[in-house]
Amino acid sequence: MTFGFAPPATASLNTATGGTSRHGRLLEPSEWTAAGVPLLRNPREVVSGLHSRHGPVPSTAVIAVLGPEERLVASASFVQRSASADGWEYRNALLSRLRRVIPHDLRRRTPVRTAVLMYCRDGDERWTEEDGAWMWGLRDACTLHGLRCGAYITLTRGGWQVIGEGRGGRHPGSESRPERLGSMTEMAPLPLSTAGGTVEPLRRAAAR
Repeated sequence: MTFGFAPPATASLNTATGGTSRHGRLLEPSEWTAAGVPLLRNPREVVSGLHSRHGPVPSTAVIAVLGPEERLVASASFVQRSASADGWEYRNALLSRLRRVIPHDLRRRTPVRTAVLMYCRDGDERWTEEDGAWMWGLRDACTLHGLRCGAYITLTRGGWQVIGEGRGGRHPGSESRPERLGSMTEMAPLPLSTAGGTVEPLRRAAAR
């Protein structure tokens, strides 16, 4: 499969709106690469595991938190259908799901866990302004939750790719059926402090 960017769509959009993106806050691929986002050691395993766990369809975002050795700590999936959303709205949606599945790490001087985002969408594998808005939202949500900003992955009909890394594969894709979970085993409950100071168990599983 080939990788690249899709200037025709963005160019026509900018022309129609007087040079202003409808997504507002977004990151260009060059900005994303310059940010030094850590590379996934085994992106195929991460993608396959998240696809098996959540079975995303187009317009589904899967946010996952990885610990040491790229072990899945928590994940959540949701459908985002707002065509006029920008990075700000995406940031709020991601932050809301992160808060539901895992406590923040804001008290740490250096982030020890990494959040990655996999977005299943229509179209081909080339970067779009919608991808740029998700990238902006992921970076900001990670900052506000005390996490390291990790990879942004797109899942399309042609397969998957990690934006900015040039790595991808044909399976799974947006039309693939979920396979049985392999190495990503079921996770134990995670204690979460509530506003009243009590601690109640919160499952580190998919929050759909």
